[in-house]
Amino acid sequence: MAVRALWYRDGTLFLIDQRKLPGRSVVLRLRRLAPVAEAIRTLTVRGAPAIGVAAAYGMVLARAEGRLGPDAAAEVLRRTRPTAYDLFVGIETVRSAWAAGEDVEAAADAYRERVVEECHRIGTAGAPLFAKAHRVLTHCNAGALATVEWGTALAPIRVARSRGAHLFVWVDETRPLLQGARLTAWELARERIPHAVIADNAAGHYLRTGAVDAVIVGADRIARNGDFANKIGTYEKAVVAHENGVPFYVAAPWSTFDARRPTGRSIPVEERDESEVLALAGRRVAPAASHARNPAFDVTPARYVTAFVTPDGVLRPSEIARAIPRRTAA
Repeated sequence: MAVRALWYRDGTLFLIDQRKLPGRSVVLRLRRLAPVAEAIRTLTVRGAPAIGVAAAYGMVLARAEGRLGPDAAAEVLRRTRPTAYDLFVGIETVRSAWAAGEDVEAAADAYRERVVEECHRIGTAGAPLFAKAHRVLTHCNAGALATVEWGTALAPIRVARSRGAHLFVWVDETRPLLQGARLTAWELARERIPHAVIADNAAGHYLRTGAVDAVIVGADRIARNGDFANKIGTYEKAVVAHENGVPFYVAAPWSTFDARRPTGRSIPVEERDESEVLALAGRRVAPAASHARNPAFDVTPARYVTAFVTPDGVLRPSEIARAIPRRTAA
């Protein structure tokens, strides 16, 4: 079974510190709102579904602290990262329960279970896509670390492998913070799934030469028309896959679908500190006089998506608009 990225017990939120992987496995114990917000902001916990669950429990801790009301506590967490829609769904799930005088811990627990269960269903729904597409390219980390347990993009790979599929995964390193090389590769190695880490700019070579049968990625926010935001570099993978006739799949729970965004044009794109680009493994690699730009995400138009792998099956982009109002609650 895949690793658990976070869990909650007796007034404490336990998080795997993803900044330390793969070198060290460190579990943080958080008991107040401010450290949870900081953990989300600094990518100690990351991945849209996982930060949504972390934020839900951050609201629980804020309620126990008693310093802030539900709206003020929610605003602290909303300011951490603007792109991932799951963050806002997790916050609102507990904020509304708190405001109504309901059991906030029960609300957060139910939200966590919903995310875990939906990711498991994503695995079951998507596994048949990889019965014959054995060489799979991923980008960033959309495994258990990003989603509490099963993963989104990695869930169908896990299920397909458990059914006997012989899979090989190309793992984009994912600059600037190497979530693929550090985190996806770590998850795959733990489960002995064959893989190779490649530089981000090598993916086009393997797509053109026929070494990739399919691409699957996660998402941070999906608009009604199927445009979606994901880790920077996703857009170019989608375009090159389309150019070479390689299927491109996006896997996500319903909490990632934003019914209020008609298209991807209005999805906010987080820009992070330039130091993440100017340094590698803590060591500056650019000249002292150089500056950088650091968008954390890009938006890929729906026309480059072959299908979305959802908890309720594999959907074409044209089917998303009808499915979202029935499935999302935030």
